Amino acid sequence: MRIALTVIQAIVAVILITVVLMQPSKTNGLSGLVSGGTGESFYSRNKSRTSEARLSRITVICSIIFAVLCLLQNIIK
Repeated sequence: MRIALTVIQAIVAVILITVVLMQPSKTNGLSGLVSGGTGESFYSRNKSRTSEARLSRITVICSIIFAVLCLLQNIIK
């Protein structure tokens, strides 16, 4: 049982690392300072339907699964 949890945790960890690295940066850098930030646009209103939102949801789900697996492994000890 413990070996199976370790294998599943390793797979979830690789997926979590991959999904986090695929996400775009949230900072605007100097362009946000000069232009004053972004305004209301079609993209910002429909952000929940984009691939960025999907990656964010996958990140949250994988991190919850990873945390639960860590707790289970410590309980089983």
